Amino acid sequence: MSGRVLVADDEPHVRRVLEVMLNQAGHEVFLAPGGVKALELFAADIFDLVILDLRMPDMDGLTVLEKIKEQEPEQTVVMITAYASLETGLMAMKQGAFDYITKPFKEEEILVLVEKALERSRMLADNRKLRSEVQGRWDFGHIIGESPAMQKVFSVMRKVADTRATVLIQGESGTGKELAARALHYNSSRRHRPFVAVNCAAIPANLLESEFFGVARGAFTGADRSRQGLMEQAHGSTLFLDEVGELPFEMQAGLLRVLQEGEIRRVGETRFRKVDLRIVAATNRDIKKAVDQGIFREDLYYRLNVVPLILPSLRERKEDIPLLARHFCLKAAKAHGLPPKGLSADAMDALVEAPMKGNVRELENCLELAVLMSEAGEIGLEDLSLRQTGKNSGLIRAVVPEKEEDLKKVLMLVTQSAEVQIIERVLAHTKGNRTRAARRLGISRRALLNKIKAHGLKV
Repeated sequence: MSGRVLVADDEPHVRRVLEVMLNQAGHEVFLAPGGVKALELFAADIFDLVILDLRMPDMDGLTVLEKIKEQEPEQTVVMITAYASLETGLMAMKQGAFDYITKPFKEEEILVLVEKALERSRMLADNRKLRSEVQGRWDFGHIIGESPAMQKVFSVMRKVADTRATVLIQGESGTGKELAARALHYNSSRRHRPFVAVNCAAIPANLLESEFFGVARGAFTGADRSRQGLMEQAHGSTLFLDEVGELPFEMQAGLLRVLQEGEIRRVGETRFRKVDLRIVAATNRDIKKAVDQGIFREDLYYRLNVVPLILPSLRERKEDIPLLARHFCLKAAKAHGLPPKGLSADAMDALVEAPMKGNVRELENCLELAVLMSEAGEIGLEDLSLRQTGKNSGLIRAVVPEKEEDLKKVLMLVTQSAEVQIIERVLAHTKGNRTRAARRLGISRRALLNKIKAHGLKV
């Protein structure tokens, strides 16, 4: 995902190198030749990430960092310096910097660090948004459902939200497992601490131990400083383990110790550290079957499954679809700066009868696209044609080839065709204004220009 990045460095060639690197990665970059200018830009705009040189002639980076934190305590800041020392880096992090990197740096190093920093910014933004949305609303205001199946879910959540009990959320993909985990957190006494989420299947097996438990300085080559793991980051809060069924067997013992003893050991250390966290796990797999197959520890399963929370699929709660559909239409219109749009009776009937194998997530994606594509004040059946819904599902199935080797080619063509149509439609709505179009598409202006050029669009 792209981000808005402010770079402050007194060396022109460093600014230029960072601008090129980050632009090519799809980020929107703003440059400042010194600390004073950086503060001017920061006061006038909003940035996902600020990159500061530690030594600048008009105002040093630590002073700029301090002033930024006074204005925006949660702002993500990365420090860069040619005057490398553990002391200066630790000093910057003590003052609130997310991390630091030393010159000369490799392109891969800076891009990885920027992505991690932006991920933190997104997490903090999600937390701020969710905290504000939870306040003043009923218990689980972001989870929509009036069906008997969802009322059972709400009943369990109300009873266990403000406890230390470990919860295992089970359900198909797209049923809202992370949303349920967040609702449990924000309706607990831990809500004032950041919600920490991790996808267990997304971390390479060789990095799992260090990501979960942290690293001691000198633990291995390149470990030049100690680093907290996810368990310590979630101290006093909630740690959400998505796709917990994908954890390798050898990692499960460490997680079990956290649940049993409330302690972790960083990689390279001999002593244990106490942690106070609540674990909420989720899976779309049959964990009991994995236990029977010997690939998931039975003792860990019972420790995780203290409170089982089963989320119904959308086909098991069809009576909620009209309510969800209206909510997602309003949400999409607001997000893209469009007037609210309703749904025709035919469109609503098609949504209710559609397979929706992707559940609530597929329904939301379908309606967001329909809001963008519809030119009328009401979404009709024809506006749902780009998704496998209702009567239109056969149109998409018909183009899927029987030969496996042709699948990638067809997928690429269909994806490119859909992207072209969406860009053309949004540009038409914005009367050719590329800045507004990029904002509505959720990408940077430069990224939009690159797509226009790549597709050879004439606008």
